[in-house]
Amino acid sequence: MAAIAPCITVENDDMYKEAIQRIAPFAERVHIDIADGEFAPTFLVSEERIYWQQNWHADVHAMVARPSEYVDKLIALKPSLVIFHAEVAEDLVPILQKIQQAGIKAGVALQRTTVPNTVASLIELADHVMIFSGDLGHYGGKASLMQLEKVRLIRAIKPSIEVGWDGGVNVENAFTLSQGGVDVLNVGGTIAKSTDPAATYKQLVGEINKHGVI
Repeated sequence: MAAIAPCITVENDDMYKEAIQRIAPFAERVHIDIADGEFAPTFLVSEERIYWQQNWHADVHAMVARPSEYVDKLIALKPSLVIFHAEVAEDLVPILQKIQQAGIKAGVALQRTTVPNTVASLIELADHVMIFSGDLGHYGGKASLMQLEKVRLIRAIKPSIEVGWDGGVNVENAFTLSQGGVDVLNVGGTIAKSTDPAATYKQLVGEINKHGVI
C-alpha cells in the first residue's frame, strides 16, 4: 500500500518549526530535505538543525555533493531512511553499507536523466529508490509521468525494493502514481501551500487508496 509523506523543504529554523507544526496533526511519515548549495542550488536548513516527532517515520533526503561529509551526522540522528543522489561523484556503495550497518535504511535518488541500469549496483544494494521529478531544493516541481517507466526498470533490477517519488505530487496525479507502482509519494507544495493541509493530506490518502475502474 502506498504512503503519503509530507515534505519539509525550508531555508531556516523558523520556517522549519512552522512546517513541523503544520503537519504535526496528521503526518505519519515525513520527508525532510537538506541541501548544501552546491549539488542543489539552495541552502536548506542544516542537518544539525533538523528534528521530528518521535512517532514519525522520518526520511532524510540529502541533496549534497559529498555524502561522505554528511553520513555520520545523519546516522547519529537515527532517521528511518537516508537518501543520497546517485549522481554524486563519490562512490556510494560504502556509504550505503555504513547506513545499513547502523540499522537505518539506505536509499538512492535518481534524477530525470539517470537511467536505472547505469546505477544497477546501487539499486541492488539499496532499500529504497526515489524517482526525482522535481527541482532540487524547491517546492513546486512538475511531475513528469513519463518517469513512471523507471518503476518497471528499477524493479527489474530488484523486485522487492521500495520505490518513492519526489516532485509535483498533487490530488490530480496521486492515484496514477500509486497505480504506477510508487510506494511512497513525497508531497511538497501541495500540502505546504494548502490553506487546509490536513484536508489536503486526507484527499491524497483517499486518492492512493481508491480502486481503479476497469
